[in-house]
Amino acid sequence: MIDVGEKLNTDFEVRVVRDGAEATVKFADLLTRRTIVSVYMRNNTSACDVQVAELARSWETFDRQGYNVVAISRDTCRSHQRYAEKMGVGFTLVSDPEFQFAKAADSMVQKSMYGRKYMAPSRSAYILDTDGTVLAVIEKVDPKRHAEQLQDALAAL
Repeated sequence: MIDVGEKLNTDFEVRVVRDGAEATVKFADLLTRRTIVSVYMRNNTSACDVQVAELARSWETFDRQGYNVVAISRDTCRSHQRYAEKMGVGFTLVSDPEFQFAKAADSMVQKSMYGRKYMAPSRSAYILDTDGTVLAVIEKVDPKRHAEQLQDALAAL
């Protein structure tokens, strides 16, 4: 996992859903100010829904504190559009089916489901500066306490 103080390679393109519209952008272009990046696996799954709901309840507070909020999963933009409506998401959702962000953050981990092992991103969160420097890392997001974990991390900066 990338360490605090290291600079994340943000020179890759992703698809995003913002304000109901889809676009392809360089990840670096999402860092217009300090940015909270929350990584989850899939839309419409129990723990991920709790994690995203925590962000949806708190993103305006983070915005007032001067932070962008970005949530990343492998879901398509079409899925993200429906999900944003369902969950009341006002922040940016990123479609990253190739796990580019997780690879850049060195946060791919081995997981297992029904005896099948595979590599996937860890459920983690990052606070990034505008140049991609990692200011804080939450290695294991607790979906029910995600906003609280982020506030604690911000307070420690």
